[in-house]
Amino acid sequence: MHYFLKDLRLNKSVITEWAEEDRPREKLLLKGKAALSNAELIAILIGSGSRNETAVDLSKRILSEIDDNLHNLARLSLSDLQKFNGIGEAKAISIHAALELGARKRTAEAEKRKKITTSSEVNELFQEELSALQYEEFHVLLLNKANKILKKHLISKGGISSSIADPKLIFGAALNAKASALILVHNHPSGNLEPSKQDLAITAKLKSAGQVLDLPILDHIIIAETGYYSFADEGTL
Repeated sequence: MHYFLKDLRLNKSVITEWAEEDRPREKLLLKGKAALSNAELIAILIGSGSRNETAVDLSKRILSEIDDNLHNLARLSLSDLQKFNGIGEAKAISIHAALELGARKRTAEAEKRKKITTSSEVNELFQEELSALQYEEFHVLLLNKANKILKKHLISKGGISSSIADPKLIFGAALNAKASALILVHNHPSGNLEPSKQDLAITAKLKSAGQVLDLPILDHIIIAETGYYSFADEGTL
């Protein structure tokens, strides 16, 4: 019995002899995180597979269902993830938490710039946060006189095709933050970047109200998985 245990420990200690799909953690230690595939990184998150497949095989199966697209992975809800055999609540939460940390990191890097000079910088601030949502959210970016960010403020969460852009909430937030200018931001879960009639109407209404309050609307950005639309860039503001 003791000889068997000794032999087993010796066999498992030779990492280079393990099947690669069984040792993503060791690969990360030996070669660095950039050497790992998406499936291997996800395998580290979920920790284990099942009796019939390794954690890497399970991760590959999940990725194959979403076209090996991490953006599509971020769009899956906890219940969606748990539909995959081998993924329970704890593993689904681990995946969600890791993706959220990545999104927050990219947003934090964009916020370091602080001063907003182009529509692409606004898109960089919100793309990760909004493009993966299955419903609309309406945000306002509050700026000071130098166009530096004072605050990102969520106005509302809506349905699949609309959100509520209440002028009282928008300008109330701007006045409370002592903002000098605003940029409106919302997402289109459909992926269509063209502004709807409602988008055009609410933008015109808010622009007029902003002129009265001396709180100019500098832009309105529509975010989608395919990119973004800027009212200012397109001359529709």
